[in-house]
Amino acid sequence: MTMAETDTGTGAIAAAAASASAAASAAGVSIRLLDDVEDFTRVSELFQSIWTKQGEASPVNVETLRALSKAGSYVGGAFDGHELVGACFGFFASPGRRALHSHIAGVSGRMRGRSVGFALKVHQRAWALSEGLEEISWTFDPLISRNAHFNLVKLAAEPTSYHRNFYGHMADALNGADDTDRMLVTWYLHDPRVVAAAGGAPGAPDPSAADAVPLLSVGDDLAPLLTPTDARLVRVALPRDIEALRLRDPDRATRWRLALRATLGDLLDARGRVLSFDRSGAYTIDRGEQG
Repeated sequence: MTMAETDTGTGAIAAAAASASAAASAAGVSIRLLDDVEDFTRVSELFQSIWTKQGEASPVNVETLRALSKAGSYVGGAFDGHELVGACFGFFASPGRRALHSHIAGVSGRMRGRSVGFALKVHQRAWALSEGLEEISWTFDPLISRNAHFNLVKLAAEPTSYHRNFYGHMADALNGADDTDRMLVTWYLHDPRVVAAAGGAPGAPDPSAADAVPLLSVGDDLAPLLTPTDARLVRVALPRDIEALRLRDPDRATRWRLALRATLGDLLDARGRVLSFDRSGAYTIDRGEQG
């Protein structure tokens, strides 16, 4: 890692911009800030196609995107040629904090597997550094395994807290009738782990995961299996595809939500710390002195 990648001034900004350019190139898209009504309309329509059922409103309207952009917040879009295939927006945190809260990021289903979402986040990081910010926060559904891997491993974001039914009842195409529990994560933009991840080199798995004792596992019937333990390092596993389970068996999906809330949620409330998330779909948590 070069000095330019570890400083907090112009070198860090230039290195972040280079990482953003490389990520966009690898994904085969161009990414830019959005600032006109036509672009905002495309974003609203894209998000509607991703999150809502037919006939329902988009999770964000054109007027809100216009206001955020005018106020200087981040509204970015990824394009495959002239087609908008991904977008992300966020707003500044409270005064005194050099931070951005990233509210929604979404990518067209046909672009899945091309790392467009990663390219958008790396572009957002480069923009935030150019604005003098030090961190970006956002929430994600901690029951969705691929999202946990993306946020905690590929981006090296740090889990901050667990929030029960954060948005209230949504009943959209992704959440179904389930509560909207969310994990809040923080991206410390100058952290060496984040710098490396933004450059496409996420850190190695935490070796302590091998010593973790199962606390929540996937049972033979795909239901949550809780095994009480006093171990300090515990393993909390997720179902492979909670989104499909919500459609096929909503009651079992709700059992998973409650089980994760009672394990991951309670452990984070008691100042436990997520050490890693592995490819098999499990969190390793250090419960600290509570164990």
